[in-house]
Amino acid sequence: MRTALPWILPVVVLAAGILGARALVGARPELETVRREAPAPLVRVMTVELGPQRLSIQASGSVRPRSELRVVAEVEGRVTSVSPRLVEGAHVAAGEVLVELDRRDYELAAVRARAELARARAGLQREEAEAEVAREQWDELGDGEPSALALREPQLAEARAALSAAEAALADAELDLQRTRVLAPFDGRVRREAVDVGQFVARNEELARLYPVDRVEVVLAVADSELFALDPEALAGDAPAPEVELRADFAGAERVWHGRVVRSEGEIDAATRTVRLVAEVEDPFALAPGDGAPRVPLELGLYVRATIRGRTLDDVARLPRAALRGDDRVFVVDAEDRLWRREVEVVRREREHVFVASGLTQGERVCLSPLETAVDGMPVRVHDEERP
Repeated sequence: MRTALPWILPVVVLAAGILGARALVGARPELETVRREAPAPLVRVMTVELGPQRLSIQASGSVRPRSELRVVAEVEGRVTSVSPRLVEGAHVAAGEVLVELDRRDYELAAVRARAELARARAGLQREEAEAEVAREQWDELGDGEPSALALREPQLAEARAALSAAEAALADAELDLQRTRVLAPFDGRVRREAVDVGQFVARNEELARLYPVDRVEVVLAVADSELFALDPEALAGDAPAPEVELRADFAGAERVWHGRVVRSEGEIDAATRTVRLVAEVEDPFALAPGDGAPRVPLELGLYVRATIRGRTLDDVARLPRAALRGDDRVFVVDAEDRLWRREVEVVRREREHVFVASGLTQGERVCLSPLETAVDGMPVRVHDEERP
């Protein structure tokens, strides 16, 4: 009996443990299963407002002169004076004397031309008198119709030609004399000067370069697809030119200028598919009297950002680009805060907005928040409502 006890005891303890564990499991309370539902996603929406919408085009470019003139010497000579305003960046007025050349040779040439003119007039008067005498003599002594030579008509024609040549020579000499004073042809600004006192200049030698200050140009490269925003008649010159607003960081602050798109350069770049539009800004250097407010000049070479005001579309909705899913879909939120997919017609895409012509009605709410998964009829929670 003592020999079997060590084997019986472990079996009894193991059996008692199993029975106790079963009793504990059987006595535990029943757990209630609770099914948790994920909360509806929180979204931002905006209310659709249909109406007229102004299109615009964003572009950029650099300021350049509308035109540039090479001021050249029309006669040769030594420079006797140069205007103190003939320096790069200075403004000159129309008719202002920029350069003066030595006039003495041209004054002498004018004197000689006047003497030749006087001699030619005297010669013509002498020939006219002799022709009159020849006519009277033929009438008294001649027989039949006189020849031209007998009436001294060739000599008379030669004298008249000499007078015309002398008059032309005097006009040419006086014109050369006037050309010794080089004048500014318009109100302009000096871009380059290349002359000094004592310098001998030849005919057609460049003295300076000027550009007009009444207006400047800005060339804007615009994608051909962007031209949809502009009125075709405006580009053709049959309608008012589109307004353009130019902005640039200049002199420590953001500056604004206004102008108009006056023309297209009429050629599409084959590589970039862009069209070059030319905008003009009047009085860019703030020279004309204004309303008293300080104005900043629009300097050449300045890089500007442009916003071109395009045509107006009727009965369209303007939405943020974030509202668009794919190319032509949006999500709308109904009155019960449920999400629905909607196909729309997008007629214009801008950097931050799109314009929808059909597919939406007045007062509908469009979802702006990005959603990883979305199905029709899915409930959402509206967090905020924005206006276009």
